[in-house]
Amino acid sequence: MSHPVSRASLLRGRFGDVHEPLRPPWARPESTFIDTCTRGGDCLRACPERIIVAGRGGFPEIDFRRGECTFCRACIEACPSGALGFGASTEPPAAPWMVTASIALNCLSTNGVTCRVCGDCCEAGAIRFKLLVGGSAVPHVDDAACTGCGACVAPCPVGAVTID
Repeated sequence: MSHPVSRASLLRGRFGDVHEPLRPPWARPESTFIDTCTRGGDCLRACPERIIVAGRGGFPEIDFRRGECTFCRACIEACPSGALGFGASTEPPAAPWMVTASIALNCLSTNGVTCRVCGDCCEAGAIRFKLLVGGSAVPHVDDAACTGCGACVAPCPVGAVTID
């Protein structure tokens, strides 16, 4: 499915299907984040998993192809600007972000090839396989159980798993 390209995207030279980047956990809302983040790279250097990378404009983004987020909070502790954090509270909200895993149609299991690597990597047990008539199994993501950690992304041999 293709989304229309906004005028702002065209003016910035972005012609394809452009999605908002996934910011580090507990990032402020996008407009506040952009206004607050200094792009100094402290969160990138602090991330023990090395999944925070400099994205468009030098702003930090998550790249799950490098690994998973353990929600260790090192990025928050390293952020001098407050672009990452819990606001006035000292306790984090229940969820660091509102994203979950999605599995595309090129998934091996969906196409009759036995593969369950994404489910094997999911500590939360959010990816389960439903057995179909004929013996193949298709993956199903339980959005309520998925933490959005990204552990299922990098191991997928065909790149069928994304975090949206």
